[in-house]
Amino acid sequence: MNVKPILLTGASGNLGRMLTKALAAEGFSLRLTDIAPFPDPLPAGAKFTRLDLNDGVGLLRLAEGCGTILHFGGVSVERPFEEVLGPNIRGLYHVYEAARREGARVVFASSNHSIGFHERTETIDADCDFLPDGFYGLSKAYGELMGRLYWHKHGVESVFIRIGSAFPEPVDARMLATWLSFPDLARLIHRCVAAETVGCGVVWGASKNERMTWWGKDARATLGWEPQDSADTFAGQLAGKLSGDPVAERYMGGGFCTIDYSR
Repeated sequence: MNVKPILLTGASGNLGRMLTKALAAEGFSLRLTDIAPFPDPLPAGAKFTRLDLNDGVGLLRLAEGCGTILHFGGVSVERPFEEVLGPNIRGLYHVYEAARREGARVVFASSNHSIGFHERTETIDADCDFLPDGFYGLSKAYGELMGRLYWHKHGVESVFIRIGSAFPEPVDARMLATWLSFPDLARLIHRCVAAETVGCGVVWGASKNERMTWWGKDARATLGWEPQDSADTFAGQLAGKLSGDPVAERYMGGGFCTIDYSR
């Protein structure tokens, strides 16, 4: 098991805060960073440094001695290209340069929006074509490609988690397929950190949902992870909660596909 410190970017976001609590409870030494202040009391074994992902030198310093970089930082919703460019493209490069220098493993919070224009009638494996549904999804596809470059050229291990919908509970019909529970995500991250080797692979970030027929083979067996939670218990109250938009209901990316859609 990798016992070196873990660097977590995006620590002040909802997923970062949840992972901070979960990993600290397991005794990991954490270095937290975000452009926003950390809103919670720092747990034992954690240190927070406020940092912009555009600061490559600062990120290199934070990563010194770390064995894993959990990269959850950056723009997390669809935004104009210029807003995505700095944190999600340049910032990602800084993360991988730090990982290369330290020999660290990267766990990249990718997204279903990297493949969002696949239709819901399909079942796709992790090696499917990228079909991003916006500039945010495009940045996630770029991130996975960056990770592949650093694996083949430098041997930097990566796990790309194509997160579906990570929320405390599902809130609409689409999430009956895409929902990823916080405990399932925390268990997945633990396996990403603790697995002896991970190589370079994609894991679909969804819980054990009966309606999740869109996403097929991935690298979860390499990690020894299987989801335990399910959105199925929410089906009665959410099955009819549709968007009413034919584009959103056609594609896996849902509402992100409709933003600036002009076909």
